[in-house]
Amino acid sequence: MTLAFVDRLQVARRFSRVAANYDQADFFVREVDRRMQERLDYVNIQPARIVDLGCSRGGSFAGLVARYPQAQLVGLDIAPAMLRAGQPPRSGWQRWLGRGRHNAVQRLAADAVKLPLKSQSTAIVWSNLLLHWLDDPLPALAEAHRVLEVGGLIMFSTLGPDTLKELRSAFADGYAHTQRFIDMHDFGDMLVGCGFADPVMDMEVLTLTYDRFDDMLGDLRASGSGCAMKARRHGLTGHQSWARARAAYERLRRDGKLPATFEVVYGHAWKAAAKQVADGRAIIRFATRQRK
Repeated sequence: MTLAFVDRLQVARRFSRVAANYDQADFFVREVDRRMQERLDYVNIQPARIVDLGCSRGGSFAGLVARYPQAQLVGLDIAPAMLRAGQPPRSGWQRWLGRGRHNAVQRLAADAVKLPLKSQSTAIVWSNLLLHWLDDPLPALAEAHRVLEVGGLIMFSTLGPDTLKELRSAFADGYAHTQRFIDMHDFGDMLVGCGFADPVMDMEVLTLTYDRFDDMLGDLRASGSGCAMKARRHGLTGHQSWARARAAYERLRRDGKLPATFEVVYGHAWKAAAKQVADGRAIIRFATRQRK
């Protein structure tokens, strides 16, 4: 039996609640997406289909469509409200004909650990800042491997253990106040364990600064990024607990600003041809020699 640490219903509720105004609060997600898109400059692939896991309102769509205009794009998210909020408005004639450029993007409400897609049906699996919302990223990575064609690429970003370390240290009440973040090297091991080849992992630390503690909390709430761990406090936090947390965070002020650290982890890997079948028997490939 696997213990669940993340309240996935709470994750869906949080993102559904902020869906209508998410485009006004997703500046950090957009910045990480921009950095991920730059990494595609060094990738030689011409995909027929791209799957975006945890697409929210579709912040990555424009960049992916511009780079790969011939590719079919499929966006999946656990929060249907996000998918609806990201759907561009259509004119009357487009609704009547059921056509329009945005129809090239298929939006599906689905969980990344159980994809409603055929095996070997896509060339790129893309995922920007999703994996830390899962109990265990391994099943989602395994599903990505299943739906990728041989020679396909997975590219993702997530958050590492130093993320929001200031917020964790400010509270000393025994409750979780941030997500549980996994180390970069563990993701590399997971990719290999799923059958991916040549995994490449790297990370960078981005620091946001704020004038006030409540400004940081406001940004986290507006972007749906509040703690969704089952070990979070389920009732109201008392005035004294908030006062102690604010005082502790205030001691971190430098040059007039309060820091909020984000450790951004990037990973990509390729799906190689299988070396064995499901029951463990090895696959041996023979090259045929043409007769002269």
